[in-house]
Amino acid sequence: MILFLLLLAAFLCYNIINNLYYVHMFQLNGYKPKVQRAWLAKRLPPILGRCLLILFGLVFVPFFPVGGKIVSILCFLLSAYLCRPRKAKKPLVYTARVKRLLCTDGILWVLICVFLFFFRNLLPLAAVLLAAASFFAPWILLFANFINRPMETGINNHYINDAKRLIRQSPSLQVIGITGSYGKTSVKYFLQTLLSTVCDSLMTPESYNTTLGVVRTVREQLHPTHEYFVCEMGARNIGDIREICDIVLPSYGILTAIGPQHLESFRSIENIVKTKFELIDSLGDRGTAFLNYDNEWIRNRPVSCKTVSYGIEYQNADYFGTDISVSKNGTSFRVIHKGESMPFFTSLIGAHNVQNLVGAIAAAHTLGVPVKELQMGVRQIQSVPHRLELTRRQGITIIDDAYNSNPTGAKAALDTLSCFDGVRIVITPGMVELGEKEEECNFTFGRQMAKVCDYAILIGGDRTVPIQNGLIQEGFPKEKLFVYRQFAEGIQRAYALPSGQKEKVILLENDLPDNY
Repeated sequence: MILFLLLLAAFLCYNIINNLYYVHMFQLNGYKPKVQRAWLAKRLPPILGRCLLILFGLVFVPFFPVGGKIVSILCFLLSAYLCRPRKAKKPLVYTARVKRLLCTDGILWVLICVFLFFFRNLLPLAAVLLAAASFFAPWILLFANFINRPMETGINNHYINDAKRLIRQSPSLQVIGITGSYGKTSVKYFLQTLLSTVCDSLMTPESYNTTLGVVRTVREQLHPTHEYFVCEMGARNIGDIREICDIVLPSYGILTAIGPQHLESFRSIENIVKTKFELIDSLGDRGTAFLNYDNEWIRNRPVSCKTVSYGIEYQNADYFGTDISVSKNGTSFRVIHKGESMPFFTSLIGAHNVQNLVGAIAAAHTLGVPVKELQMGVRQIQSVPHRLELTRRQGITIIDDAYNSNPTGAKAALDTLSCFDGVRIVITPGMVELGEKEEECNFTFGRQMAKVCDYAILIGGDRTVPIQNGLIQEGFPKEKLFVYRQFAEGIQRAYALPSGQKEKVILLENDLPDNY
């Protein structure tokens, strides 16, 4: 019996450590059971692979009661060691919710051990149950989440209602919602910089663009002195933006762009349009919408509120960016509004940034920021982290666009790379969450890369095949194409590539999190 208890202890140790990985993936998947189940369905072979060593040990239990248990104990402990948490791009954050989930999950595993104890004398059945429980560990975690759901819903509702109270107790606060398939984070940072030249404003930090991210920002950072709240609103499903709008009650809305992003969850571009316009629809008759008229899905949809259009291609826009001149030192451009021509210069690079800057300028100018303050603010704007962020490392120029993962932004990043002289290198895992269009978009991306870069370094195996095909179709030299499984290997290769007397310029285009 003591040996069987030791076996159960090793079994419990392995599954608790193993489940830290699945909790981490669940957190990266937004605590959404549907997304987690889809993620698990695509990874059945690796899940089974994690159990192979355990299965090897349990095979001996029915035939060698003592020796089999000892082997199984060693296999469980070795598997626990091999499954220990590793360094991640975005580590597991032990939030209160994660701790509650781990606690419930741990209780379930203790109950499973108690249940298995009663089969200690039926070794063949016990071995099968031990193996089955280990394989179904990710789904047991989802069951633990199901048990916690009423409690989590109650806690979330408390936080949401508290945020609503704080918003309603700030009658002079003007809320500016920002959404779009891409560009929303950049416009948020740009607008915050422009508004801060004349008033006290708050913005959602980093990528706090979910309902609970916005709620946390309001509860922890909103003060009575804030005149504006620049609120980024992200979405993966219909209704996500409407839920945020019901909390913060925006008076202004900026719609930066609409494109085929997150098609795996939205299913169609029509659903994306519907969801992004939830912000504009929430404004009512008294609100003002700032719309990027370069985007046909935005331009062609009628709205009921007051609109201010902007763009760099649609010349009839209320705020039109023109005379764009890009160099590695920065970008100069002019904004035309009601016949007035306003010159600007920014240290940011790329026409794609100008479009977002024009959107921020349109909003800030409409809200009363004088032109001189706008010009000074645009000069002060710094690169948004990981969005065409220009840095230098070891004498090499790095264009960090690691947070971008859409066809339009990827093309804009390549256009930016083309402005630099020297040896041009692209490191990318490609684009994801594009549904049925993913392969086509990555193939096109490969063709575009072939026309710009001198070396292509792809991160990932099968997923990058469409990019490889696009590069090869355009005649890109195979000896200048490299494929690695890990980013660290790719960047090491990039540093080692020959450049002669030329400067080396590396574009980091997208960097997938650990759940890909």
